[in-house]
Amino acid sequence: MKQFMAMLKKNENEHPPPTKLLDLAGQLCRELQSSSPSLEKLVEAMMKCKNNRDFLTNIHVVRACVSVHIHKGQHDAACRLLEHCKAEEKEELVQLWHEVHYRRVMEKQQTDVLTPLQKFRCRKRNPPPISLCPEGLKNRNYSEEVRQHLFRFAAEVTANPDKKQREELARAMNLQPTQVYNWFANYRRRQKS
Repeated sequence: MKQFMAMLKKNENEHPPPTKLLDLAGQLCRELQSSSPSLEKLVEAMMKCKNNRDFLTNIHVVRACVSVHIHKGQHDAACRLLEHCKAEEKEELVQLWHEVHYRRVMEKQQTDVLTPLQKFRCRKRNPPPISLCPEGLKNRNYSEEVRQHLFRFAAEVTANPDKKQREELARAMNLQPTQVYNWFANYRRRQKS
């Protein structure tokens, strides 16, 4: 830690900071994950640095910064940091984004855990920004063409296809047989209600 602080002070005006300094920052963040006061001190030193954005290219540094912000209850600051960081690991950044919002909901509801439904609703209310998810979130719905084909089959043939029929439908629409099975099970459930 002392070596890092000395290197940071020595190279505070270099742009970009030396690779060795950035690597050491990532390594320290990984090692100090459970040590809250030391990690806070490290994060504070990096974020006061002129070239703090360069440190945010390392996923371990980003994770440490978000962890410190969450620990302090600074959820908005954690979100801003995630929006502007330049780390390559987009999936992990999206997970961190969701974690920040889960923590916010847990604090608001004064609970230690969220149910899968609460997490789902939280993700729906707080989608990740385009900077983290440039291609957008994966849409889990079927295309209109696939849905029309399945509805037509359910109305004209049967709402309870056998295994052979499900496999044929799956091949025709480029789906898995289990997807077709689940679609029809959900369709029948919706018809009852």
